[in-house]
Amino acid sequence: MSRSYKSDLRKTQSQETKVRILESAKALFSKKGFDSVKIDQIAQKAKVSSSMVYTLFKSKRGLLQTLLDEALPPKRFEELVDKARSTSDPKNRFEMAAKMSREIYEAEKDIMELLSGASLISPELKKMEYEREERRYQRQLPGISELHKQGLLAKGITLKKARDILWTFTGRDLYRLLVLTRGWSADFYEKWLSDTLIKALL
Repeated sequence: MSRSYKSDLRKTQSQETKVRILESAKALFSKKGFDSVKIDQIAQKAKVSSSMVYTLFKSKRGLLQTLLDEALPPKRFEELVDKARSTSDPKNRFEMAAKMSREIYEAEKDIMELLSGASLISPELKKMEYEREERRYQRQLPGISELHKQGLLAKGITLKKARDILWTFTGRDLYRLLVLTRGWSADFYEKWLSDTLIKALL
């Protein structure tokens, strides 16, 4: 048996273990709530050792972070980002921003309700949510900054205001309220969001 084969086999087994742990964590978080679940319970459900869970994810927070980060496959996320960066049409950029929001939140929706309630009472989740939103705010800077430099933003809209508007309208809470709570279709949400961004910012 070649070293390459053994290496590939180990990688496959490791990935299968990771997926099994994530699925177990997701099921338990949804059923019992983030704060009530212990690493030992996740390990037992996934049929692995607790040390394996810690090795792969470091903590419960690491597990939840990974569930969110990988809800939309990273390859698809990069495709959307590259497509948004490659267009010079500002309207297309906001259309891509709306599409990206739609796809990310559709992928996350199974655990979105967990976050919306738990982050209000769990200091750990509240901190994680803040960090994720700050990261999203910073990721949006290059694109909106370029539009500002080109003089394409609406009259009276400063760069800071544009960033705040884009960040707010593309946020998880708005998707949750309109799609999950009020029953909008994902298609209508995406079209409404792109139209709203274009009207508000260009």
